[in-house]
Amino acid sequence: MDAHSRGRADEIDPADQWVLNPQTGNYELRLNHSGESSVPSPPRGATTPGQRTGGRSRQAGPGRGAGRPGDHGHGAEPGRAAEGSRTATEAPVPGQRRRRVTEGTAGGQPPSSRRKRKPQKSRKKKVLLWTGGTMAVVLVAGAASAYALYSHFDGNIDTVDVAGAGSGGFKKDQAVNILLIGTDKRTGDGNEGYGDKSSPGHADTTILFHVSKDRTNATAMSIPRDLITEIPDCETKQTDGTTATIPGKSADRFNNSLGQDGRDPGCTMRTVKKLTGLTVDHFMMADFNAVKEMTTAVGGVKVCLAKPVNDPKSHLKLPAGESTIEGEQALAFVRTRSSFGNKSDLDRIQIQQQFLSSMIRQMKSDDTLTSPTKLYGLAEAATNALTVDTGIGSIKKLKSLAEELAKIDTKNITFATLPVIDNPDEPTPVTVVPHPTQAPQLFAMMQSDTSLTEVKKKQQDAKNAQAALLKGARATASQVRVDVYNGSGITGAAQKTIDWLQNDQGVLRSSNKSNAPEKAAKTTLTYAPNQADQARKLADMMGLPATALKPGTQNAGEREPMTLVLGADFKGAGVPITGPAKAPAGVQKVEADKQVCAK
Repeated sequence: MDAHSRGRADEIDPADQWVLNPQTGNYELRLNHSGESSVPSPPRGATTPGQRTGGRSRQAGPGRGAGRPGDHGHGAEPGRAAEGSRTATEAPVPGQRRRRVTEGTAGGQPPSSRRKRKPQKSRKKKVLLWTGGTMAVVLVAGAASAYALYSHFDGNIDTVDVAGAGSGGFKKDQAVNILLIGTDKRTGDGNEGYGDKSSPGHADTTILFHVSKDRTNATAMSIPRDLITEIPDCETKQTDGTTATIPGKSADRFNNSLGQDGRDPGCTMRTVKKLTGLTVDHFMMADFNAVKEMTTAVGGVKVCLAKPVNDPKSHLKLPAGESTIEGEQALAFVRTRSSFGNKSDLDRIQIQQQFLSSMIRQMKSDDTLTSPTKLYGLAEAATNALTVDTGIGSIKKLKSLAEELAKIDTKNITFATLPVIDNPDEPTPVTVVPHPTQAPQLFAMMQSDTSLTEVKKKQQDAKNAQAALLKGARATASQVRVDVYNGSGITGAAQKTIDWLQNDQGVLRSSNKSNAPEKAAKTTLTYAPNQADQARKLADMMGLPATALKPGTQNAGEREPMTLVLGADFKGAGVPITGPAKAPAGVQKVEADKQVCAK
């Protein structure tokens, strides 16, 4: 008789057999109600820490070890009790409690002297505390939603030392940048027909997940695999503990930043920093099995199609309208390139964003949060599929990160795609390059924590600052006279600014004065009182904050120019210094709390 049958035979709700052990902080399955302790067990249908379906043994330990499919180790690790047994030092699990009715008490009420319990948080609120990260990052959510068998899940996680590629670890009072990488390496059962047969894997799907400092919003920016970008030199840790430097490339496909020439995820982190200017705190990498196993664990993910699909390449076959997919079908959905839009990788990115948004909503739903079986399966699937940097290489560290991510409202999580144009160096373009103005603007928004969903507080702050900055008369662009000095440290910044001012903004009376006497931390505009209208106009064009304006005390001559010094906060010609108040026109985005039908 299984646990569920025993519960029903004794008229006990099976869900109540999972109880929190207050001494260990773990939920454990109670097999009786006599007050005796029971062996901590996973929900029905899940494998125990020392057991795999199909009769194969698995050892739980600090590393993957014998726990991987294809390993056939038998027996416990030296110095460790065998899985499934309980040591004498383990804390007992409280037995099931029944309401006592004191004889002789009117109405069956307990005596008035009985100590009242302190109000307890509802079970749902406790689960939400542990699984709040699900609304932010799918892989973080899966790993951090586990509230039992910490050592078992720790043993599932693979780690990589990225040799200083990251920030050294996320901080609770700072913005957080997590790089999510989906590799096309053929690992896992049933994946022999996917990806590149002879390759160690590429950065096939890459998302930079940026969480604002105040945790009000997050932007998940997809980076196209066929983007041509600079891959910098990269230090990698070798198996013998030494460090090797992989030479960079000035122009290569982004997906070659991983796996090729011995590059590890730290190389992809460095490539993203070079591209966006954002330092990546941590990475999380998953293979094909992550999609298959995690969608199955949550009971499927809802997707919507504007038209029926029958794709022989990915083997995706779905009707028009809403469907619930999992396993192989879910993997086919996120891999198809021939079913939607223009049949390009950029269209596939949009499909993946819609899928991930739906999965976040499913993981946040009561169906998942209140099901121990689903939560256990989700944690098992996610940790088995995860490879992370050593900075978050444990369930405890992942849980700490998830608690930060849990503060974000789903409606303020936005998926976007890095804006690109066809590669101008190719007669028949097959690759893309960053859009010259839209891409820097999107990077500036992420750097300044401006939400693509226009969080009300951020939007109002931007409006107030802009209103104070522009108060008063403005000159026309043709009346603005300015000398531009480069104190940013970026080669050619002054000339690029002049080109932009003259060609795009009509400021013809602008001159390149080359480098400033010394580097400047901030961009400044110095002007005379009788040039205030010109200063407001230029500040309007360049998005200068009020602190950048440096008014003088004496009026300037009739043809005397203002002085603009570009500082380290300069991100590019046409990119507002303060960061845009809203997304640039044309940036593709998907909001995580809304369902969109694939077209």
